[in-house]
Amino acid sequence: MTHTIKNQQNSPTPNMLVATFKRDLHTSWRQKGDMLTPLFFFLVVASLFPLAIGPEPAILKKIGAGIVWVAALLATILSLPRLFTTDYQDGSLEQIILAPTPLWLVVHAKVAVHIFTTALPLVLITPFLGLQFALEQESLKILVLSLAIGLPTLSYLGAIGAALTLGIRGGGVLLAVLILPLYIPVLVFGSGAVDAFTAGLGISAHFSILAALFLITTFFGPFAVSAALKISME
Repeated sequence: MTHTIKNQQNSPTPNMLVATFKRDLHTSWRQKGDMLTPLFFFLVVASLFPLAIGPEPAILKKIGAGIVWVAALLATILSLPRLFTTDYQDGSLEQIILAPTPLWLVVHAKVAVHIFTTALPLVLITPFLGLQFALEQESLKILVLSLAIGLPTLSYLGAIGAALTLGIRGGGVLLAVLILPLYIPVLVFGSGAVDAFTAGLGISAHFSILAALFLITTFFGPFAVSAALKISME
């Protein structure tokens, strides 16, 4: 009987992941300012370009997808420090690392909260921003789909940088320096899908690469984040 109880305590359970997800989601809702800042940043940055460039539809169509993608990328970077900062400051991160539940599973739950509170709102607001760039309906659908696949990839990649720079003074700048080179392939193929469609070319290759990047980061990312967290806590 004792052996059974020990096995239950030492085995990872979905309840732990659900509890982590709910706790981080509740914390995000309590800190609404931190959660809404990336969204407002995304809106402001993407809206300033049409005002500065002018109302020429041909120009706006050409640069629209790239601007939206860059704004979404920067908004994602802006939200990354809060991934582990709260747990690091209150000391619970050390307990999470020492817990019997594999750390990479907990990382999955934390990144899922980041996707739910940051990436999802950016994707949902994109159709309204796309209208000011005179994007056609089909181009807008491709842009939204590319963001829906690409932004979760940015969250997993960004979690690695957030873990490595945890507790470092001025870590936000260092985080951007570390992560931006990793973001370039996602940015290129995400915005390139819309450009390819506008030019009458195939887009399957772009989405295949985006999907491959998502699968790779989803599988290997949590292990890299776990290693980075352990290094930061030493």
